[in-house]
Amino acid sequence: MLLANIFDWFNHELLSYDTLTYIWFLLLGVLITGYAILDGFDLGVGMLHPFIAKTDTERRLVMNSIGPLWDGNEVWLVTFGGALFAAFPNAYATVFSSFYTAFFLLLTCLIGRAVSLEFRSKVQSPAWRRVWDIGFFLSSLTAALLLGVAAGNIMAGMELGPRFYYEGNLLSQVYWYPMLVGGMTASLFALHGAIYLYLKTEDELQARVKGVILPLFFVFCGIYTLVSVATWFHVPHATDNLYAYPILWVVPILNFFAVLNIPRAMHLGRPGYAFFTSTMVIAALACLFSVAIFPNLMLSNLADENSITVFNGRSSHQTLWTMLVIAVVGIPCVLSYTVVIYWIFRGKVKLDPNSY
Repeated sequence: MLLANIFDWFNHELLSYDTLTYIWFLLLGVLITGYAILDGFDLGVGMLHPFIAKTDTERRLVMNSIGPLWDGNEVWLVTFGGALFAAFPNAYATVFSSFYTAFFLLLTCLIGRAVSLEFRSKVQSPAWRRVWDIGFFLSSLTAALLLGVAAGNIMAGMELGPRFYYEGNLLSQVYWYPMLVGGMTASLFALHGAIYLYLKTEDELQARVKGVILPLFFVFCGIYTLVSVATWFHVPHATDNLYAYPILWVVPILNFFAVLNIPRAMHLGRPGYAFFTSTMVIAALACLFSVAIFPNLMLSNLADENSITVFNGRSSHQTLWTMLVIAVVGIPCVLSYTVVIYWIFRGKVKLDPNSY
């Protein structure tokens, strides 16, 4: 009886309905940030693949740099989708119905990337391998663009009508602002992937990779500046929480200095530090995105009451509590798996009979 009372107090008092809601909003942010960081360099490597690898051996080295890791990295996206479905079912239903075509294309790209990796070396033919090289590049580039376009639409708001029904179409999702955010996402992932490749390669290939890092940095900075200015004017509500809680301004300030630290770290000959910095840039941008949309999960630009928030889109108290118990057990397992895999496959990439 005493244990039951303690459990009831912990469940309903210490972890109230609103507290659990905030926790799950935070956990969703952690999951999507983890995916952006880990699969971000995978996608970046795929975008750079046809431009920096000149021989078949170099192309195989590039592919094998992510070969043992890419499928594990996608677990974060799958987990995010499952958590969104269970914690905020209204948001899940609206997001997937609104972006149905875009998500179908994203899924096609993720499958295409996996197939390209697995099939490329099955036939000893230059034409065959060239086809899969192109597929690897296009799948990676399109996936990165689509992720950014989705984020841009969520930031700016969408045509949500009564009962959270999406009244827009695919064409209304690809106007200039989401496309600009998509370009920023793709350029950041390419930069992130280039730094990762520098860590994993040697000799001429490594020197070639180093030569594209600074140009990619300037491309990212240019698009990042355009997105920042565009967001200030086109999405004015994005700064509401920053003004309401001034302490949050530390996030964009740290993000600014983290961006500038990337070329500094490379200049100092510390590529691991540069990779950590690019990771922090992605994390800071994900934090800014979360701050900008909170408490909305899907903002309606037709009427405020049509927006899906963390409060009108959440599951029941008991569901959130049960999921938290599962997450306390499951997330450490995912983290442990990720750490072990990265530790096992640390160091420079080498080719062996089992390589792609």
